[in-house]
Amino acid sequence: MGNELKGAMTALITPFKNGKLDELTYAKLIQRQIKNGTDVVVPVGTTGESATLSHEEHRRCIEIAVDTCKGTHAKVIAGAGSNATHEALGLAQFAQKHGANGILSVTPYYNKPMQEGLYQHYKAIANAVEIPVFLYNVPGRTACDLQPETIFRLFNDCPNILGVKEATGSIDRCVDLLAHEPKLSVISGDDAINYPILSNGGSGVISVTSNILPDKIAELTHAALDGDFHGAKAINDKLYTINKILFCESNPIPIKAAMYLAGLLETLEYRLPLTPPSKENLKRIEDVIKQYEIKGY
Repeated sequence: MGNELKGAMTALITPFKNGKLDELTYAKLIQRQIKNGTDVVVPVGTTGESATLSHEEHRRCIEIAVDTCKGTHAKVIAGAGSNATHEALGLAQFAQKHGANGILSVTPYYNKPMQEGLYQHYKAIANAVEIPVFLYNVPGRTACDLQPETIFRLFNDCPNILGVKEATGSIDRCVDLLAHEPKLSVISGDDAINYPILSNGGSGVISVTSNILPDKIAELTHAALDGDFHGAKAINDKLYTINKILFCESNPIPIKAAMYLAGLLETLEYRLPLTPPSKENLKRIEDVIKQYEIKGY
């Protein structure tokens, strides 16, 4: 189940125009991803500003992603997380009903559940759908760390929980996970360490950088999965500068600015409390993206 859900995956940004979801640009951005070798698109995650979207907008993003990928090689793993289990479960069921290939569910934020609470939360979601479920652990944002023992429990108890988007920033954590559960799908959630995670047995990346350089992230990921670790490392090294600048402010502030500067977005809009980058950082982003060949539409 879901073994095609691996490789180069993009954590899609959500474009806005006059404060509203820009549906046409969103579909165009997804088409550009497909054209440049992305295997899976991931709508409405952290990078998609899911925290400030209405439920209707969230569902619409999933619909557009699924409809745009229909009839192509690209799959869709829909963001379907919440700090309320019933809400996450409803999003997961919606994603399945509309044809998403899997879901990505972030750990509950703010309410700081214990490990048993996390286990029960994810078990309820997994039992509510038949499509693959990927856990998403990003404690820097959620104040909640899904421990390896809980991940192993979920992986063994729920057949459709396939893996985890690992965004602790810890290589040690990735080694721990795959040393104890080699069949677990560990996906890099941190662009700076895509190569180390892949070379340790990771099954793919969910990338912010691939919003702007989908071809390069696809090349890197496919090289690593094909065993060309020297080639993959060389690409990862070349991408280091842009990977770092894209986190000079809170994600997705820099990536949206970079895409606007590169002509991929007509407008540079965020939802409060996110604001445009400082003038200094905007200049730094502009200087860095000039070092890369960015494919247009």
